[in-house]
Amino acid sequence: MEDAGNAVARIFEQREREFLLAPVRVTMRTSTEQLEVGDLVLSKAKEGERLEMPRWVAEELVELDMAEMQEESFDVEIFRALTREKILASPQLSPLEPNFYVRMRRRMAAVRAGVERGKYRREDYEKLKNTSYDLIGRRLSKLLSMSSSASVKTIADRITPEEKEFFSMSSSLSTAWKKALLGEQ
Repeated sequence: MEDAGNAVARIFEQREREFLLAPVRVTMRTSTEQLEVGDLVLSKAKEGERLEMPRWVAEELVELDMAEMQEESFDVEIFRALTREKILASPQLSPLEPNFYVRMRRRMAAVRAGVERGKYRREDYEKLKNTSYDLIGRRLSKLLSMSSSASVKTIADRITPEEKEFFSMSSSLSTAWKKALLGEQ
């Protein structure tokens, strides 16, 4: 099982790198001269101008209060996802965006760090953590149940890449367990 844990950790690391390199839209809150960020050169920008740049750069500009990202608050998104999951019966899964878990991990880390700096209350972190655990538990339970009878093709459009890996691992384990139980190995 330790190999499976390492495989999952590698998947999350790779997904996070892809997420940080993906372009995102920002609206500039201040005017700037040309900026050099590593190998990246950002052209001169005016206040109110909309630009597209890698997420990691956008996050730095947002942190410096120089830009604002053009996306929905993750706290709203996770609450909606949990609500949809509660409504659907056991063998059904609501669709999640491919980057949902990466965004969840990053939001958890940001709020946890914000609690230490006094930006967020401890209750904010606990609420986000409990909502995350609830959603993960519900989805894993459904995926585990489905892994013994469904194929990944039947649910691929509703699950994230991380969930596909979990589904594949649990499906293999379920098949091996059934064969061993029935003496078919």
